Amino acid sequence: MTTAKTTHTTAYADGSCLGNPGPGGWAVLIITADGASRTLSGGEPNTTNNRMELTAAITALNALPADAPALLFLDSEYVVLGVNEWRPRWESQGWRNANGKPVANADLWRQLFAVVDARPLVELRWVRGHAGHRGNEIVDRLARAEAEKVRLATTGSRCLTTNAAAEGLAQ
Repeated sequence: MTTAKTTHTTAYADGSCLGNPGPGGWAVLIITADGASRTLSGGEPNTTNNRMELTAAITALNALPADAPALLFLDSEYVVLGVNEWRPRWESQGWRNANGKPVANADLWRQLFAVVDARPLVELRWVRGHAGHRGNEIVDRLARAEAEKVRLATTGSRCLTTNAAAEGLAQ
């Protein structure tokens, strides 16, 4: 039995927030066509879930080659719909949403659209969260761990960070 070799890079991105707003985290998993993987993650002390989702997507796209096909999986319909459907209306209506109000997180949306435009061979796809998608589960755990790390740091608690969330890659 032969296994089909992947010819593109696959990435997963997720954001998390403990409270909304509150301490948040984001994480990215990149798996190259040859199977090599790496993770990127970070957090902010006072943010929202949507800002962390956008930050994760921006970071993932910036880490992908601009001239090679790739798939970016996200469990955020907010991000995927924003890129694939809402963008033309926002831009044509002066960055106002359907209710005529300013688009929330416009600063991050502009960054995301710029990096999307620079990577025309990258496709964004939505996956249902907590549905057994291995890569999505890994970034979900990493993003939550980053949010918790930020929460502990801002409350003066000590935190021991491990790479346990990414250990699933070796299995």
